[in-house]
Amino acid sequence: MAALAPARGDVTAISDYKKLLKQVLDLRPSGTRQRLAVALGKNRSFVSQIANPSYAMPIPATHLETLFDVCHFSESEKRRFLEAYHRAHPGRVRLVSSRAATRRLSIEVPDLGDPDRNAMVDTLFETMARNFVRILEERDSKR
Repeated sequence: MAALAPARGDVTAISDYKKLLKQVLDLRPSGTRQRLAVALGKNRSFVSQIANPSYAMPIPATHLETLFDVCHFSESEKRRFLEAYHRAHPGRVRLVSSRAATRRLSIEVPDLGDPDRNAMVDTLFETMARNFVRILEERDSKR
């Protein structure tokens, strides 16, 4: 089934919050885009697409908290982004703001001596944690 293209007004609103994301990313240290890709369980080209105002592809609401955390949005940056996001997607911001509080868990794993293999292990655990949270959220939303 083909996805419906966003209405013209939605495209402008999507472009607005993507411009803000691009500005934030441009001010962060190199490697932030790669860290964001790993945290989202996506490749770096996905991050390029969600940060490019020319692409009408919306950013899924489920990615917002990860985006704010990895990119270290200031409170004002986050507020402006969420205002623009709400204009583009009325109602979706509620999904983000109603999430339960989270905490960061740190684990130690062996260094495999290979950056690519280490990155694969990191991605494995990060993806597993995100999927676990998603399962809990889906369960809670059905109650």
